[in-house]
Amino acid sequence: MTPFSCLPCARSTTSPDAFLLRYPHLRLLKCRHYEPQLPKIENLMLRPFQVPTRPYLPILSLRNPRRTHPCANISSFAEAEGGKEQNDEAIHLGTRQEDAKPNEEYLPGMAQAFNISSRTASAIAIFIAFAALTLPFFMKSLGQGVGVKTKFLSYATLLFGFYMAWNIGANDVANAMGTSVGSGALTLRQAVVTAAILEFSGALLMGTHVTGTMQNGILVANMFQGKDTLLFAGLLSSLASAGTWLQVASYYGWPVSTTHCIVGSMVGFGLAYGGAGAVFWTSLARVASSWVISPVMGALVSFLVYKCIRRFVYSARNPGQAAAAAAPIAVFLGVTGISFAAFPLNKSFPIALAQALGCGAVGAVLVYNLIRKQLGHLLEKSASSHSEPQESTTQTKNLGLLSDVAGPKGTQLEIVYGVFGYMQVLSACFMSFAHGGNDVSNAIGPLAGALSILQGGASSAEIVIPNDVLAWGGFGIVAGLLIWGYRVIATIGKKITELTPTRGFAAEFAAASVVLFASKLALPISATHTLVGAVMGVGFARGLNSVRAETVREIVTSWAVTIPVGASLAVLYTWILTKLLSFIL
Repeated sequence: MTPFSCLPCARSTTSPDAFLLRYPHLRLLKCRHYEPQLPKIENLMLRPFQVPTRPYLPILSLRNPRRTHPCANISSFAEAEGGKEQNDEAIHLGTRQEDAKPNEEYLPGMAQAFNISSRTASAIAIFIAFAALTLPFFMKSLGQGVGVKTKFLSYATLLFGFYMAWNIGANDVANAMGTSVGSGALTLRQAVVTAAILEFSGALLMGTHVTGTMQNGILVANMFQGKDTLLFAGLLSSLASAGTWLQVASYYGWPVSTTHCIVGSMVGFGLAYGGAGAVFWTSLARVASSWVISPVMGALVSFLVYKCIRRFVYSARNPGQAAAAAAPIAVFLGVTGISFAAFPLNKSFPIALAQALGCGAVGAVLVYNLIRKQLGHLLEKSASSHSEPQESTTQTKNLGLLSDVAGPKGTQLEIVYGVFGYMQVLSACFMSFAHGGNDVSNAIGPLAGALSILQGGASSAEIVIPNDVLAWGGFGIVAGLLIWGYRVIATIGKKITELTPTRGFAAEFAAASVVLFASKLALPISATHTLVGAVMGVGFARGLNSVRAETVREIVTSWAVTIPVGASLAVLYTWILTKLLSFIL
């Protein structure tokens, strides 16, 4: 039996019926270059399958792993698209799939995604479930010297918070790691382990210790004064409803905003039990506007960043040297901006600016030394041989920012991908750490408010969050990432558009820059929406056909229904909880 593969994406099949396209019952490999419903054989280009001689970093397979064996190779998009798209050498996934069904997308299970046995995967899931059920008994936040009913309700509240944090980890962590896995800069296992450490550290070390009971300024707090039981039920229902919608979205691989889930839940609770006057409608309008502002800004900036990379790196006489020179500059600008805007070390503007510049300089020096240490031998080789025909690059004469530039090859390509691979890993690590510190409040904010109400604390505008609750939220994020995080990572990394280290870096750098500066300018922004838009922008830079419209439609639809679904579920859950609390209390 001779295996064959699709020329554009080197996906292989060993099915002996590969040529019998006229038979409707045929089981044939499905890829984005071939739609099974098209009857003409010209739509599928077949050739004998050749195992790549130079494997690249493994990347996530979206096909059924029980039938596939991922093997990555470097091939040219320009060749694949028949000259329509002059692009850099792209990573493609070659798979062997004997009986893939048409019009069906596969997502691997946890065991297949991490390449572990099903018994090991089951043991991990059981351990996490056992820890989630038992650890609350050792937490001070469970309540000291309180009654049995209060302890029971505190225990249930902690479980509600864990459920929300679990779903944040399953969905939102893809913001940091999805592009790195999709481009091959990190394997799925490396990404999950790295994100788990950094997410937990960010949640524990940088998670806010003070949060508002009425999250995000969506509800008018005065409307619920003296109604502690109702407010307690509303906070728990917001956790449950937001977690439910996040779980549904994660199951289908839809990247949605956890903040918008909480907002939708709060709006539903406020409207049902406080009336129209309980909702700040201007704040809700700002949240809705981020559906447009976030992806558009992300797409625009990533488009420009990627075009700059192609213009000033790919078209250089020595692209490898140009990439190595550009990396410290990008790190300097990024670290300086982040240090000054997000983590100012001093309230005095001159001192804070000087400290930010110092941090940027230190980061640039470290990256420069890392690149020279890891890729020095390749840089020396490219410097001595860049004038040879096989290492020649596009002439820079009469090239504009939007001009099509052919990608480098050979050693030059290896250097460029190596440099931007390191850059992408660094940016992903920072985004993961920052995400753990910022978004954990979406789970522990309502949780801390509910605990404060339950244990006799005042339902004031600000609630102090203890360290054990911060750690509890971090543990929930890590648990969700381990069990279901690969699903949304698959969408961002592979389903929107094909990613390489250069494209992945452009998307991450653009998303981080937009979120950082938009937040400082008080613009309504969503990190999830911005990153999805940035990935789309990189795809648009390669051509409109490079973005999968079906995936984008599904994602945008999930954004639009997030607030209505969260609101509806919150009303239902609040009604159920108020009935239960009337029997318990």
